Amino acid sequence: MSTLALHPFASTLDRFHWGSDKSGQFYSLPRLAQQYPNIARLPISLRIVLESVLRNCDGERVGREHVAQLANWQAGAARSEEIPFLVSRVVLQDFTGVPLLADLAAMRSTAAAAGHEPGRIEPLVPVDLVVDHSVMIDHYGDAAALDLNMKLEFERNRERYQFMKWGMQAFQSFGVVPPGFGIVHQVNLEYLARGLHKRKTAAGSAKLYYPDSLVGTDSHTTMINGIGVVGWGVGGIEAEAGMLGQPVYFLSPDVVGFELTGQLREGCTATDLVLTLTEQLRQAKVVGKFVEFFGPGAAQLSVPDRATIANMAPEYGATMGFFPVDGKTLDYFRATGRKRGEIAALEAYFRAQQMFGMPGTPEAHAFTADIAYSQRLRLDLGSVVPSLAGPKRPQDRITISDLSPRFAELYSAPPTANGYNRPAKTLRERVSTESGLSLGNGDVLIAAITSCTNTSNPSVMLAAGLLAKKAVKAGLRVAPHIKTSLAPGSRIVTDYLERAGLLPYLEKLGFHVAAYGCTTCIGNAGDLTPEINSAITEHQLVCAAVLSGNRNFEARIHPNLKANFLASPPLVLAYALAGNVMVDLMRQPLGIGKGGREVFLGDVWPSSEEIHKLLRHAQDGKAYRRNYEQIASRPGRLWQQISGAAAGQVYDWPASSYIAEPPFFAGFELEPAAREASIRGARIMALFGDSITTDHISPAGSIRADSPAGLWLQAQGIKPADFNSYGSRRGHHELMMRGTFANVRIKNLMLPAQADGSRVEGGLTLLQPSQDTLPIYDAAMRYQAAGTPTVIFAGEEYGTGSSRDWAAKGTQLLGIKAVVARSFERIHRANLAGMGVLPLQFMPGESWASLGLQGDELIDIVIDGELTPLREVSLAIQTRGGERREHRLLLRLDTAIELEYFRHGGILPYVLRQLLRS
Repeated sequence: MSTLALHPFASTLDRFHWGSDKSGQFYSLPRLAQQYPNIARLPISLRIVLESVLRNCDGERVGREHVAQLANWQAGAARSEEIPFLVSRVVLQDFTGVPLLADLAAMRSTAAAAGHEPGRIEPLVPVDLVVDHSVMIDHYGDAAALDLNMKLEFERNRERYQFMKWGMQAFQSFGVVPPGFGIVHQVNLEYLARGLHKRKTAAGSAKLYYPDSLVGTDSHTTMINGIGVVGWGVGGIEAEAGMLGQPVYFLSPDVVGFELTGQLREGCTATDLVLTLTEQLRQAKVVGKFVEFFGPGAAQLSVPDRATIANMAPEYGATMGFFPVDGKTLDYFRATGRKRGEIAALEAYFRAQQMFGMPGTPEAHAFTADIAYSQRLRLDLGSVVPSLAGPKRPQDRITISDLSPRFAELYSAPPTANGYNRPAKTLRERVSTESGLSLGNGDVLIAAITSCTNTSNPSVMLAAGLLAKKAVKAGLRVAPHIKTSLAPGSRIVTDYLERAGLLPYLEKLGFHVAAYGCTTCIGNAGDLTPEINSAITEHQLVCAAVLSGNRNFEARIHPNLKANFLASPPLVLAYALAGNVMVDLMRQPLGIGKGGREVFLGDVWPSSEEIHKLLRHAQDGKAYRRNYEQIASRPGRLWQQISGAAAGQVYDWPASSYIAEPPFFAGFELEPAAREASIRGARIMALFGDSITTDHISPAGSIRADSPAGLWLQAQGIKPADFNSYGSRRGHHELMMRGTFANVRIKNLMLPAQADGSRVEGGLTLLQPSQDTLPIYDAAMRYQAAGTPTVIFAGEEYGTGSSRDWAAKGTQLLGIKAVVARSFERIHRANLAGMGVLPLQFMPGESWASLGLQGDELIDIVIDGELTPLREVSLAIQTRGGERREHRLLLRLDTAIELEYFRHGGILPYVLRQLLRS
């Protein structure tokens, strides 16, 4: 008897057809709805998750009760049921992929040392690593920039790339897209995503079809939601579990239905739209929720516009920003060179599941006419206006007409108002460098067209090219001291800009292609000139970067640039031309052109019709196929020259400052030791405010020579010029421990305020009880040597930003046992749980400030009785004077599986024990 016949829901197995003679099997949700009629009310994103739960129902990892629970999902119910979600594949970028590969290699080493077959540690789903985070903008502004930056990338990262090549031969399901092809999310959108997967059935006579789904080790994995694929970002530790056959567990979510109506007005871009949505959704508090778009406005958006919106789900806090499959999805698959048969099967499958079409439009199936959402929001696209976001957070939208007065306001505002605390009278002062360069507050010093968010969207890239053409013809130029760069997320972008005749004009303004990768958005902007850095620091200038990215957190773009604004590619160009963010682009000229004529933004801004005429250059399916075929046939000379990679199933861990065997399996035993959940006699490592990002906790950018990480590298004989970045060195725990909480802008509020009211910046703490000021790493080592546990207290949105598992790994290795916050971002809370660090949440209305914490107290966290999800625990505070008081906290181990991770000391030892027992 076949496995399918033994399936608990075998009656739901059905067949669908396309073409004249093609057919396949699938697990039918309409058939399941005969047993569970509530399915007709499920949002589309939940139906796709339900299909996975149904298909993988084996009575072990997934039970009948899981199918029933999700099929009976209610929009307004309390969320206590966990969903075991088995994904179709996993995608990685190299900053997170290398430490993940190191963990897999360590699992094999541990298994071999214990006498087990190391080959048991093998991904069970396809895994693709796209190398996109390592290239830096060292060279810019000329035709040689791309070649020179790639040569430097390979020189710096040779050891890492050798390690990747070992992984390619050691693991059967592990593939690598080499450097120079693009950004992971754009490559995923244009190439890796197939829409539909198929596998042979046990009987072997027919193929079983199922929707694409994934998790990725980058928070912007959600970009794939733009083509109707369910997927989101997770930490590397969670991704490892998923690729090794474990379900990705999550609480049954609320689903926010977001109706879009109308259409964008002339002159507005998808970037303006996504910044507006990010602001609105942050205000609606959608953290940990699915957001599903519907309505006639959503239907008329192109897939690249939808992908731009989906990409920024982490910025608005949602798990996903999902768009259902419809005719626009099929158009995109055709335009990007997918095979006709694949597209026909995709359409036929979603029609058979009665999920094809945008809900709220005539195209949608009647089976989607009565969807229940936990909450409904609405936006008229016609209300969107040109905007930027910043200067410190992506949800802080500013219309371009308000940017100049807003910058002036923030310049002198106190830190509590997110300001820079500078004297208002110095706002317009300018200074001269030794070479005579004039610099002032608000000056744009980095202008970068970069990031998957926007470079995947031909409409905004063509708009930038058209603006450049008009600006050049009008006689405008960008000042040479501004660091300009064009870093597309795919080589396809260069192809269509060239064919449209626009690339030469971008180059004349200094926007030569400098890389194919994340670059400025991830913090790889490269340095400014020494004289510019000196002028900024000596005179405390608040200078700016403008980039077409999705992240602008403090010190992420450049440690000396305090004001960072997100904008559409054409607006990046406009501000580069204007030279200062205090230029009011709606009223003041961009510059003086030919004949001394003032040139305004309206003179060079392209019309929708002009952009539309050129879109055909970006819709050549053959060009996409030719490009991505080269991954196998022509991966690049520099990649082919990477030799000397180790061979075999088990890595031999040669001496390296980039790769080391991680310590997470030290003392590993097949049975976990009993673990005490309570924490007693702990010291406070830090008191943090709101919106502490994973960039604050574990920076990705440059390494200061005088930091603990920089000193460690120099002790290994590595010169500061060869430090590379924190992100590139995530394969070595010794460096990453020292880099935890090392962001130059992080503020530990344990340290007293300075005379002017500003707070001390940098990863420092007060060692207790001596009150000595030390780097957090040094203090952590002293506490660990004394056997003293430590805890962290924080405000709202702790861990916002990137899906950076080292933000949790580093926390654990520093001996921090718990993080107590007013609220957590989804991914970082899960990562802390996955590393065995207790996430704890204040009760409503309480905070560390309301509890009167100063940082010199002793802390007990007492968990009496059974350890259960989301239970209350006791926080006991003993002051320096001996007073003791108690409060309640909420344990944010949200699911039963997270309790298991905690008992096992983390998800990694848990998964290894599961594999070795199987």
